[in-house]
Amino acid sequence: MVDLAKITEPLSLSRLRPGPHGPLVLELDLTEGVADEAPGDPISQIVNRRRQHFLDVVEGIRRGARDPKAAALIVRIDGRPLGFARTQELRDAVADFRASGKAAVAWADSFGELGSGNLPYYLACAFSRVVMSPTGVLGLTGLIMRSTFVKGAIDRLDVTYEVGKRHEYKNALNGVTETGFTEAHREAADRIVTSLSDQITEAVAEARDLTEDKVRELVSRGPLLAKEALDAGLVDALAYRDEVYEELTERVRAEHPGGGDPELQYVARYHRKHTPMPKPSLGDGPGYIALITGHGAITLGRSRRSPLGGGSIMGSDTVTAAFRAARRDPQVKAVVFRVDSRGGSPTASDAIRRESRLTSEAGIPVIAAMGDVAGSGGYYVTLGADAVVAQPGTITGSIGVITGKPVFGALMERFGVTTDAVSTGEHAGMFDTTHPFTESEWERINALLDEIYDDFVGKVAQARGMTREQVHEVARGRVWTGRDAHERGLVDELGGLATAVRLAREKADAGPLPLRAFPRTHPLDRFRPHESSEDLATAQPQSTLSPWGSLTDAALAMGLPVTGPLSMADGWEIR
Repeated sequence: MVDLAKITEPLSLSRLRPGPHGPLVLELDLTEGVADEAPGDPISQIVNRRRQHFLDVVEGIRRGARDPKAAALIVRIDGRPLGFARTQELRDAVADFRASGKAAVAWADSFGELGSGNLPYYLACAFSRVVMSPTGVLGLTGLIMRSTFVKGAIDRLDVTYEVGKRHEYKNALNGVTETGFTEAHREAADRIVTSLSDQITEAVAEARDLTEDKVRELVSRGPLLAKEALDAGLVDALAYRDEVYEELTERVRAEHPGGGDPELQYVARYHRKHTPMPKPSLGDGPGYIALITGHGAITLGRSRRSPLGGGSIMGSDTVTAAFRAARRDPQVKAVVFRVDSRGGSPTASDAIRRESRLTSEAGIPVIAAMGDVAGSGGYYVTLGADAVVAQPGTITGSIGVITGKPVFGALMERFGVTTDAVSTGEHAGMFDTTHPFTESEWERINALLDEIYDDFVGKVAQARGMTREQVHEVARGRVWTGRDAHERGLVDELGGLATAVRLAREKADAGPLPLRAFPRTHPLDRFRPHESSEDLATAQPQSTLSPWGSLTDAALAMGLPVTGPLSMADGWEIR
């Protein structure tokens, strides 16, 4: 698809000037965040036209490692975390850049001035030099995982919840049924925090030439003042922006005598300038690896993105159409399926799994690459792939099922609100929120939960080459980090997009194929009638206003049905 942001970009003097002739210093500013993916609809493209996209950043850094004109990399980091998996993917790209012998500098005004700076500093440790403002603070304080429980509040409103789940670790609705961690919930949460904390400790110790015990001691003392961080060896220097840039510029001049003045260029901009638009498929040439993305809650129907907030929806119709289009395109030699989702509908998840498997069976290898979160239904959709890749800090697993409903009958009676109804079946009002499930309705709920869980476990066992008993032992709704999931056979390799692309190239046996976002259609395809469900344009998401919008988090905390039975808890945070 043509990137509307490029079309609408105003013609400026900088575009009329000749390209830089001196050595390039690639620049990345993370203070405004990074978009997960390029917006697919015209409205979002205009609204987010200046926002850098994660794939452009990662691929731009890796491109710079191989480009003799790119002499150095400088990144500004603040206290805003990217998420564990994306942070680790950026770290991998920076390691690739440093392996070329080029300078890589991370600088920050402060790593979490009045809050946690664990993940930002974890990212900074991947660079050859870490610099902080003389008045900054290093918020290396250790991780905390906090869940919110609103049961006490809703009890005061005379609201109750009917919840059924498989099994004890499936805690997506614990916030409305409990006032604190259950034993299973605490066990799983403690393991996640411990695993992620160990990963940070190991990385800091290696990067700063400290023992792990010394890092833990420093964490216990945090947050650290700038001079304390310098004395402890956690940063290399205290300096302001002008001093940091001047020092790096002088170094580049010294390393490239006679090469002219160094030129600054944003990484994403650099990558886009050097990435040719793909040509129409003609069936000849070496081909490419198609990158199909799935972000957000999994539902039936089309994928949707709201330009006004509320997040993305992974629609089964859109994702399955993309896989069908990939099978018909002779230029597609392999597929990397990027997943970042807490799950949702089991039916939609299975439809995506099915098309992924059919693509693999058609001779086009499929590699699933997990993002920050790929759990429950987000794990289910990867089961059709030939291999599954996750970062050590990815949150995954949650092989379980949960369903329920709030009951507002008593609250309504308190305010004099009454309802009445007529029906033709005993279970016609089964999911009404005015009354609890009846005994016969619970029988149907339990049959549904048992069937979905048994089917989920069976598909995992088949895909992972495990017995049902082995899967059940690591399932039961439990959430794992990518590192722990890999040790338990739920993930094939640890890594990010680069690892997934390497596996795709190996399985396709077709040489160094490029990775391209798929499908790319014409902007006018959004407005013309689609010929059929096989039309390539049906693989594009639609722009829509989310029914919950910015209230999505509040709706999830209240246990309202915004996703589906294969969902992970969304009311906790790690910082």
